[in-house]
Amino acid sequence: MSITINIWINEERLAKLQKAGLAEMAQEVLAGLKVLKVPCTEEQKDKVLKVFPTAKYDSATTRSIELLPREVKDKIFDKVVEKQSLDIMEDFLKDY
Repeated sequence: MSITINIWINEERLAKLQKAGLAEMAQEVLAGLKVLKVPCTEEQKDKVLKVFPTAKYDSATTRSIELLPREVKDKIFDKVVEKQSLDIMEDFLKDY
């Protein structure tokens, strides 16, 4: 089971994904809410938790990194659109 950073997709983000031809990357999780599940390795998870002290890793239920600042999630989302891939964490973490 992989580690993820979940980026919730609002109307603005969905429009950006559709414009880039990437809307199929968003998974519907409940009642029409969509999410991008950006995968992380164990090492990437450790670096994210070190660089962003507010972040927490939910090992019990979602196996995801939670409580990242909004601007960080925005940068991750923008990197997904730019690279047209969910596999962007190595590239994203180069800036930190």
